[in-house]
Amino acid sequence: MSEPLLFEISSPGRVGFSLPQLDVPEKPIEELIPVAYLRKVPANLPELSEPDVIRHFTHLSQENYSIDSGFYPLGSCTMKYNPKVNEVTVNQPGFRDIHPLQPEPTVQGALHLMYDLQASLCQIAGMDAFTLQPAAGAHGELTGLLMIQAYHRSRGEARTEIIAPDSSHGTNPASAAMLGYKLITVRSDARGRVDLDELRRLVGPDTAALMLTNPSTLGLFEENVREMADIVHAAGGLMYYDGANLNAIMGIARPGDMGFDVVHFNLHKTFTTPHGGGGPGAGPVGVKSVLAPYLPVPVVAARGPEYVLDYDRPQSIGKVRTFYGNFGMLVRAFTYIRQMGGNGLAQVSRDAVLSANYLRSQLRDTYEEAYPGTNMHEFVLSGKRQARQGVHTRDIAKRLIDYGFHPPTVYFPLIVEEAMMIEPTETENKQTLDAFIAAMRSIAREVEEEPETVRTAPHTTNVGRLDETRAARNPDVRWRPDDGE
Repeated sequence: MSEPLLFEISSPGRVGFSLPQLDVPEKPIEELIPVAYLRKVPANLPELSEPDVIRHFTHLSQENYSIDSGFYPLGSCTMKYNPKVNEVTVNQPGFRDIHPLQPEPTVQGALHLMYDLQASLCQIAGMDAFTLQPAAGAHGELTGLLMIQAYHRSRGEARTEIIAPDSSHGTNPASAAMLGYKLITVRSDARGRVDLDELRRLVGPDTAALMLTNPSTLGLFEENVREMADIVHAAGGLMYYDGANLNAIMGIARPGDMGFDVVHFNLHKTFTTPHGGGGPGAGPVGVKSVLAPYLPVPVVAARGPEYVLDYDRPQSIGKVRTFYGNFGMLVRAFTYIRQMGGNGLAQVSRDAVLSANYLRSQLRDTYEEAYPGTNMHEFVLSGKRQARQGVHTRDIAKRLIDYGFHPPTVYFPLIVEEAMMIEPTETENKQTLDAFIAAMRSIAREVEEEPETVRTAPHTTNVGRLDETRAARNPDVRWRPDDGE
């Protein structure tokens, strides 16, 4: 890295703070802290001024790629820009300075917002009730499956199987396995859609639910989704909607109208809350009325002119999150929804689909198209043609970094050989999309003319090509000041 370590810029005696002169009697530290907990030697910490520290971490942040600095074409992740008006709203004192343990009468504004957000999400999803507690999409999956499990048990049924397509997100089978379900995989047909004949064969008395993403992770809309719902419901199972790709259909189609009984939304993917980085997330879950009794407690409810946290729900699966969810994310999502309105959200989806199909139309002759035909908000290319030249999808992704772009999602979905999954979202302009197209075409020419340049990329980063297998199996994150590294 070009940025030195804090230890390397440390200077003896330098400090980053100043304290007022002590105006109370001084006591030895041994009288305040048991000797057993005191260090025998001083901690080996760098000595720095405040500007030293601020500049160090600012420089490190500038080494990072972010949605504020560039285009993320990550398929399935919907890496859309986070409008700064969201930050203005969430930093209003009435939202920023409250505490979750405050009495309900003192936080009526916050409860009102949560209540209205639940109602908005119900309208967008075609559901009857929502919980805002889950802290991520995968957490929402677990919450939804817990409600499905509780529903079947209340009927005296011990259903043991969850069905998911072979193109599903990895979190779908993982969530099912966490609850002890057996995963049953339904294959895709030649067009990339769920094979209806195989689904009919797989559904039975042990089927608890079908987990489905629509549009799918291939960027394809399941036109026969109502028929799938009929098949599953006829067997007594339920329909679970993975909301990862909601950005393709907002305001145009609703999961509830497709026959789904439970849905999770990813606020970071669809409603512009911050995405990734280890920060707080949010994955609200909506249900049809048949599952409403099992929602986690508390649910924000209206009682006359006041808003309350309703814990009186005897069939609830209990709490799934401390307090009431990540409130700051809820404020940001609420701000976005209110700013866009119903027509605006529908236009978001139309623009996302337009952007994806523009990229697809410009790149499908350079890279193989996994499933030809009109896609929605994302599409999947294959690097099989380039692989025949000894250059693989991973190499193409690394080379894109040299062109200033974050790589797309690679090697997913698993059913596509040398997959490159690309999603531009609606927030990128045509100039950015054209620059990405030019970079992808240029790399394809390099594969033909100078393949070694691509195979050894990236060339412009502080750290070059890493041994990813070794890094994953034998990570070494220790710093040894005497080893010269």
